[in-house]
Formats: sequence, C-alpha cells, structure tokens
Amino acid sequence: MSGGNCPFCDLSLMEGQEIVLENSFCRFLMMPQEVLKGSGVIVPIEHRETVFELTPEEWRATQDLLTEAKSLLDREFSPDGYNIGWNAGGTGGQHIPHTHLHVIPRFADEPYAGKGIRHWLKSPDNRRPDSENKLN
Repeated sequence: MSGGNCPFCDLSLMEGQEIVLENSFCRFLMMPQEVLKGSGVIVPIEHRETVFELTPEEWRATQDLLTEAKSLLDREFSPDGYNIGWNAGGTGGQHIPHTHLHVIPRFADEPYAGKGIRHWLKSPDNRRPDSENKLN
C-alpha cells in the first residue's frame, strides 16, 4: 500500500475518521467506536510502514501527541487505565501498513478489565510448534 491508497495518508478513504489533535509530524485520529469508546491512533503524517521507520523527530512528536491525547481522553472519558501499543507487520497484527500507535482508554467495569495486551499472546494456545529459543 502506498501513500496514495493509504487511509492514514488520505483520510477520506476511511469514513468517519477525523483528526482530533495534530502537530508538525503526527496526528491523533479517532472514529466512532461501538466498543472501544475514546480509542484512537497516533500516525506519522509521512507514510511510514512500520514503527521501525520513524525518524527521531517523529518519535518525539509521537510522545508529545500521546501526552496531549491522554489529557484530552482523561477530560472527556475519565478512564481507569490505558492500553498503548504498536503492531508491526502482518504477523504482528498490523492490518494497515502505515504505522499507528493504538491509544485505548480502559475502564474498570469492562468485561476484560485487567487484561493487558499480552493476555491472549501468552496463552498456552498461542505456543509455537517449535518453541525452543536461545534467549529463554
């Protein structure tokens, strides 16, 4: 996917998506959500396929925008916690090849409250057939 047909480069390609916050290098985008109310993504303005391609300026701008987004979400939704995360590559769960940082407010009354990003990944059902590895 190139910048020309990327929904994070051309926002009109994803209906309902809007820029909520922006700085010189990044945008915080949100769209109506039925389940994950208040969630959004921080994307670099320049097309970068994965997080590993971000420039130092984009990293700093992402951190700045994350701080701003948290302040906004705290005021608007009063969450009890957050999940913040990147997916990189198809196997890593990245479905749009323009890097994006998920910002997900979490609430104590959710059915999965207390379950973090790794909850399903570390399940025994997710064990690789050959799980021998040299690091642990």
